[in-house]
Amino acid sequence: MSNYRGNNSQMNFGTVPKQKSSPYPSTKQSKPSFLQSENETFNIYLNKFDQFTDNFDFFYDSPLISKIRPYTPIIARFLIVATFFEDTLRIFSQWADQVFYLWHYRHIPYFLAYLFLLLVSFTMFGASVLMVLNKKVSYAAIALIATVGLQALVYGSASGFSFVLRNISVVGGLLIAIGDSIVTNKSIFGMLPELTNKKEEKKNIILLTGRILIVVMFLTFTVQKNFLTIILVLFGTLLIAIGYKTRFASALLLTILFVYNISINNYWFYKRGKRDMLKYEFFQNLSIMGGLLLAVNTGAGQHSLDEKKKIY
Repeated sequence: MSNYRGNNSQMNFGTVPKQKSSPYPSTKQSKPSFLQSENETFNIYLNKFDQFTDNFDFFYDSPLISKIRPYTPIIARFLIVATFFEDTLRIFSQWADQVFYLWHYRHIPYFLAYLFLLLVSFTMFGASVLMVLNKKVSYAAIALIATVGLQALVYGSASGFSFVLRNISVVGGLLIAIGDSIVTNKSIFGMLPELTNKKEEKKNIILLTGRILIVVMFLTFTVQKNFLTIILVLFGTLLIAIGYKTRFASALLLTILFVYNISINNYWFYKRGKRDMLKYEFFQNLSIMGGLLLAVNTGAGQHSLDEKKKIY
């Protein structure tokens, strides 16, 4: 029996008519899938890194570390001035050699060399004691910075690349100590948020400067080091410089420097000669470690990505 509706394949009553394709090229551009996939991959790794560093922050805020944290600043300040205590002890224990070197090789009059060593020794010892006791930290740190520059000029050691970078990092640690010691006064006007005063701005600038200077020494780690160490050091240095995940980055560089100091600058295995140089570098690295430890405790300050993330 034939169907009165005819052939369905030919009638097409119930279908939507197809649109004819335009002979002109479409102006609608598709999204760049490659760039989109790259951004998605970057965000995935960034989120994983954030989760990892959040675990570090959680550990740092744990009850065990919270009990130790009140003692962190005094330990950090003691490490910062460790090289100055050692330098004072070395000058007094090698007094005749120090005077002879300045007089014979640096051509400084005997009396002035004697006076210079007395001035530097008492300044370093007195300022270091004030730093440890957290008394007049700003003045003590400025005095220690002055002795660093003065000794570099008088001893003629300002031309050594590694020596200069290490001293710059020591200065950076002292600046972080100054920033940490500044107590800011915050005022509240009615319902307005707390306004940053000049003292707080000064503190943030000092912390920023100290943060940048303290990682300068790690540029020497890019020479004659294994590939993994170079990558970790450059990564940690960049994070501290821009103030992103500062606690984690400071702890990372602190750990690397600790391992390096124990394994390379092990002066206790040597006799006089190489021992003195390794001992000097060991205690200077201790000072840089103290600055990094203080950065872990203090944070990056307002001029950092860490603080910007809290705002935005």
